[in-house]
Amino acid sequence: VLTEGKRKILFLCTGNSCRSQMAEAMLRDMAGDRFEALSAGSNPAGFVHQLAIDALRTMNVPLGDARSKSWDEFAETTIDVVITVCDHAAAVTCPVWQGAPIAAHWPMSDPATHAGTHQERIGMALVVARRLRDKIRGLVALDWSADSKHLKQQLNHLGAI
Repeated sequence: VLTEGKRKILFLCTGNSCRSQMAEAMLRDMAGDRFEALSAGSNPAGFVHQLAIDALRTMNVPLGDARSKSWDEFAETTIDVVITVCDHAAAVTCPVWQGAPIAAHWPMSDPATHAGTHQERIGMALVVARRLRDKIRGLVALDWSADSKHLKQQLNHLGAI
């Protein structure tokens, strides 16, 4: 059952330094009045990757006071939706979240591990950021009054496109 008011969306990846940070910032920028955007990692890197900072800056998305966080930080928080953005985080057994959230997977390449020149790596970060932006636009446009099964299907569909 989704909570009343702002829906809490938690984006997860292993390090919480790049993809999940970009997703959190974009959702907050697009629809912070309707959603509480959160991000965390199973093994946080302890920093926000410069590629995420550069990609968001290029797209005019404010990063705010972002920091790399452990998913343990949200153990007592009621979460509506958990979206994994990396295959490793999706394969790890997640904590039992308060609120029995809907779980979805949006597999995204990790710009932080992309080989190449600095410009090629920034280019990859922008590709990933734009894909995330498109998926988050879809998330924002969903009918959030639908039942959990339908929302899960729609969220997973967004991950597949």
